[in-house]
Amino acid sequence: MERLYIEGKKFEKINFSQSMLSKGEYENCIFKNCDFSNSNLSEIIFIDTEFLNCNLSLVILNNTALRDVKFKDCKMLGILFNTCNTFGLSFSFINCFLDHSSFYKIKIKKTTFTNTRLQEVDFTECDLSNSVFDNCDFVRATFDNTIIEKTDFVTSYNYSIDPEINRIKKAKFSLSGIIGLLDKYDIEIEH
Repeated sequence: MERLYIEGKKFEKINFSQSMLSKGEYENCIFKNCDFSNSNLSEIIFIDTEFLNCNLSLVILNNTALRDVKFKDCKMLGILFNTCNTFGLSFSFINCFLDHSSFYKIKIKKTTFTNTRLQEVDFTECDLSNSVFDNCDFVRATFDNTIIEKTDFVTSYNYSIDPEINRIKKAKFSLSGIIGLLDKYDIEIEH
């Protein structure tokens, strides 16, 4: 059976939670104001594709390929990114809500997260080397055996990262955010 290939198409205001997105390869496509909530996007390939103001909460991404995909102004709650196809896995997030999602054990070096809420996100054993978290909220996010070497957290907040169980060499933090590296010691730091 020949695999569906779609290039350069714009999908706007479509409810994919009711009518499933066809399996295939989507390259240089734009999905704008679409609802994918609770959809199964397994084994679909997205290359150089943008999702703008979409609801992708609880989508299933089993063996889904995300290659140079941009998510902007998207609601993306409870997504298991660790089930994606890891070959060429690369994406960026701008003004997104990623609460309760998981990046468990995946390599996403040089990933950019901008103005993104990452509350209760699991970064356990994830490789985030050289990534940038610009103005991101990490309330109750999990960093356990995570590689955050040369990662930029300067403008981010509410993180709790234990330097003893994570690789943090050359990571960047702000002076006000340094408490997120010391909170396990239950000490008081005054300005």
